Amino acid sequence: MAGMETTREGGLLAWQLRGYPKTHRSRRILLVHAVTAPLFVLGTIGLVLAPLANMWLLAFALPAMLIPVALQGRAHRLEEAKPAPFLGAADFAIRLFVEQWVTFPRFVASGDFSRLWREGAPPSEAQAGPRGAL
Repeated sequence: MAGMETTREGGLLAWQLRGYPKTHRSRRILLVHAVTAPLFVLGTIGLVLAPLANMWLLAFALPAMLIPVALQGRAHRLEEAKPAPFLGAADFAIRLFVEQWVTFPRFVASGDFSRLWREGAPPSEAQAGPRGAL
């Protein structure tokens, strides 16, 4: 992708965090991640615990992981700056897990989330994208 960093200098964690503020600028994408990243993490925990505790946890765990993927993907399509393209299914899975479990929490803890929230337009005023909705 033109203008996108094609090498992952410093490793995946550093590369992902370095590009995060550019692809997470609007309040819409910040709000979507604030709601869905914790849901994904809980879903992952449920998926791991289901075989140990109760297989009915899968009824919560799988949707809790899939819904964030769908909502974040849709929200990212409406953003001006797009994330770097995935290099395949394994890259998708690895980047997704690292983003939800490590990069987004680091982004919040660094203060960048609150800084970008203050700088961004409210979701209803953000660039509406092709259909004008999330």
